[in-house]
Amino acid sequence: MGAVIIGLLIISCATPPPAEKPSSESQRAKEIVQGTSTPEMPSTTAPGDVQSAAKAVVESQPIPGETQAPSTPSSSPQASASYYTQPMTAEESRFFQNYINRLSYLVYYNENSGLDPQLAKAAVSQANRYLIEKEGLSVIDFDQIQKNKKDQISAYQAETGGSIDIITYIAQKLNADIYLEIDAKTSFGGVPGAWTGSAQGSIKIFDASTAALLGSISFLSPQTFSPVSPDAAMMNAISGIIWQSMPKVTEQAKHLMSTLTAARGVRYEIILQNTPDAMAVSQFERNLAKRVREVERLSYSPGETRFALYAFMPASKIQDTIYDVASMSGFPNCYLLYMRGRSYTFNTGI
Repeated sequence: MGAVIIGLLIISCATPPPAEKPSSESQRAKEIVQGTSTPEMPSTTAPGDVQSAAKAVVESQPIPGETQAPSTPSSSPQASASYYTQPMTAEESRFFQNYINRLSYLVYYNENSGLDPQLAKAAVSQANRYLIEKEGLSVIDFDQIQKNKKDQISAYQAETGGSIDIITYIAQKLNADIYLEIDAKTSFGGVPGAWTGSAQGSIKIFDASTAALLGSISFLSPQTFSPVSPDAAMMNAISGIIWQSMPKVTEQAKHLMSTLTAARGVRYEIILQNTPDAMAVSQFERNLAKRVREVERLSYSPGETRFALYAFMPASKIQDTIYDVASMSGFPNCYLLYMRGRSYTFNTGI
């Protein structure tokens, strides 16, 4: 009897359990107290605490002497030879964390939005109130900005030629890191004794040093009520929603600036006036690149040369660095004409 070969085929099928769907986010906005222009801030959690994120960025820097896994080389060219790809030193790390934790803000509104000036002032005041009470920061109030607009107009034209808007100029002049622009519209309804109001728009986040838009937070208020007037109802709406939006605004601002700054350093602009010797200017650029993280030459002419430099150092050290580098580069009589925030204008003295 022929041998019967029996092949046993065993097929195992493992079926993984279905993935759980994330629960929907709970509403962050609370009902605004009727008839009040200073609503309570809703309870907010900070799972993505930005201070921890900034610390993580610093701690992710490779330790000097430690072998690192090879990374894909970047395709973006470097403006000047520098050591900005090196890990942060302990001193630079401390400066970076302190810088991110103490970002300074200037808040204003978009004057082209058509928002009533009184409502605009209320919106700016609520944003400033949040920065004072919850972030522990000093602010420039609405009236002070208005005064600066009038007082600084001549200096603004002379220094910028209108290349940036005057509010950005004031933000730079007052050493603000972030410029927040409130762009809002309000509406009302109801009947006498039972007026309703609402507000919607966005808060734009700008890097004050470059006027570059970093991001924005949109908002839409719930309907608020006032027995007094339509203006009071709209005042409640815009005051409430601005207060409730500010935690997300500051969190995003810190995150964006942390990411931007960790990659290159804090940005400073250097303007050298009276630069007829192009070779000396090139030597200045090379010497400067050895002292900071990165240098970009923005423009050159015999009358003026502009640089952007990136470094993890305070403004006071930047000024000293420029004097040292100028002396090494054939400009021993270089002197500071004026500074505006993180923008310095020097004359080579030749």
